[in-house]
Amino acid sequence: MQRNFTDFFLLGFTDLPPSTQAILFTFFLCAYFLTIFGNGIIIVTLSFGTLLQTPMYFFLRNLSFHEICLTTSFIPKVLENFLSKDRTISFSGCALQMGIFFTIGISECVFLGIMAFDRYMAICHPLRYPMVMNTKLCYQLTLASWSFGSFVSVAQTWYIFTLPFCRSRRIVHFFCDNPAIIKLACTNTFLINLLRLVSAFCAAGIPFLLILCSYIKILSSILLIHSSEGRHKALSTCSSHLASVFLLYGTVLVTYLKFGTNGSDDNDRMVSLFYCNVIPVVNPLIYSLRNKEMKVAIRKFIFDETNKISY
Repeated sequence: MQRNFTDFFLLGFTDLPPSTQAILFTFFLCAYFLTIFGNGIIIVTLSFGTLLQTPMYFFLRNLSFHEICLTTSFIPKVLENFLSKDRTISFSGCALQMGIFFTIGISECVFLGIMAFDRYMAICHPLRYPMVMNTKLCYQLTLASWSFGSFVSVAQTWYIFTLPFCRSRRIVHFFCDNPAIIKLACTNTFLINLLRLVSAFCAAGIPFLLILCSYIKILSSILLIHSSEGRHKALSTCSSHLASVFLLYGTVLVTYLKFGTNGSDDNDRMVSLFYCNVIPVVNPLIYSLRNKEMKVAIRKFIFDETNKISY
């Protein structure tokens, strides 16, 4: 491995005025707090509440866990870099951050595909649903999403960090994102960009096709429902999931499902800023505000805990 340094320099937002950096620091800090709080409420409510013990809410609890892990993989380092003049990250630390981030991110993309399959079974095959979507299968699908994410992420990260780096140690990003790292390589990056494109398609494109096929079937089944109340109930169970899909895939596909790394650094940072910070904050709101059962369960849990404390 050809490199004459042992660490990288995370440029982050140091090219921006101090006032803008202060705003971004506050934004990252608030986003991290709200992510932990919002997703934590969902996890605790669904773990200890007795009302919502169905596969849909099992997957929702795991999705919230994904969001907390994703933001924790990089935001503490980002906040540290805002406060410190030493914005370095070790070579191994950068590889570890990238590996963890993409393991969770890929797993989340697969997980959204699994959630679409769950909705397909619930709406299109309601009689078979309890038998097919049993506890064992739910755990197996969850394990499969993490295993797939780990395999793709480790393979891609290992390949990227075996490239010769001799151009610069300055990463024009706020975390170790693979396009930003590949730009520092002083070799032909055709193969690694091809691998990155194939990995992005496997990790995001295939689950997206599964989601698309599932919802085509779901929509066909909903159109056959005669009562407006039945159609509304079926649609309401899917709307939150669809909103999450559009938010995540709308940004991830633009960022990673492209060949080469010649895009604008500023654009990459802004898109990453959105899907790394905004989506983990918004998802708990989507799933709680648009779901009556979730709102009732959260209110009941908070009210019960408040009464326990008062006694």
